[in-house]
Amino acid sequence: MPTQAAFTNPARSQQSVKRLEKLPAPAKLNLFLHVTGRRADGMHLLESLFILVDLADELTIERLEDDSIVRTGDVVGDVEKDLCVRAAKALREYAQINLGAAIDVKKKIPSGAGMGGGSSDCATTLLALNRLWELNLSKDELMQIASRLGADVPFFIFGQNAFASGIGEKLTPVAVPPSSWFVVMPAAPTSTAAVFCDEFLTRDTKSLKITLFSEQLLTCWPHLLGRNDLEAVARRINPDVDRALQHLSALGCEARMTGSGSAVFAHMPSFESAQAMLAKTPAGMTGYAVRTLSEHPLKDL
Repeated sequence: MPTQAAFTNPARSQQSVKRLEKLPAPAKLNLFLHVTGRRADGMHLLESLFILVDLADELTIERLEDDSIVRTGDVVGDVEKDLCVRAAKALREYAQINLGAAIDVKKKIPSGAGMGGGSSDCATTLLALNRLWELNLSKDELMQIASRLGADVPFFIFGQNAFASGIGEKLTPVAVPPSSWFVVMPAAPTSTAAVFCDEFLTRDTKSLKITLFSEQLLTCWPHLLGRNDLEAVARRINPDVDRALQHLSALGCEARMTGSGSAVFAHMPSFESAQAMLAKTPAGMTGYAVRTLSEHPLKDL
């Protein structure tokens, strides 16, 4: 399982770098997710605690001197809609350059899990191409580009565990205690669009005050604050989510869904206890033992 130590940053020098290998794109968990409203354009207003975990996809990216964008490795869906391809094109348009890239992705984060795999791949692509194309864009500039590609992408550029608000683009760093988690991914993903369009989705949860949030987090840790407002809808439209949550609860765990699902998770006293839980993964589902990261492995890229 990739961790922060799995990536060695190339020496920062004046020498050009043409290829970056085995770049990690870590997953995230939403320790809570509240829907606090809806904008006139239909976008939902959210508050959430995003944490980075050490389950990670792996990217190898090479600079090309022509304008081709080549995507290889594990691809989910239409390659032209792939977030890594879109990230490369958006960055190139922003910088007004005529370079290309070969992007290879090895997936370890399950698709449709609510763990941000595609968004994290997208962010790692932006960070790598900023280096390979020698653009020297600031983190703020990269986050502006990221916000147009997906609601979770700015978080992975931000690179720290964070309280998120707005549509996910307003981020405040939060210190989260070192922790381990048991994650269960059902066989069937859950449609994010179906969850957010559901007429029974709660959209009026009272907003938290960030000044009180950090104190509350530490006071109740390792119990989880709030709830996931998307969970009730996801449990109804995807019975496997409900089954996974019931399974973890029956084992005495405080279980919660991350994002819009389908993955669910529970805090574990240690990484060894998280690993021991793998033997108790429900039939037909996949289990993961993960640890919290304090920062993105590519923060200094």
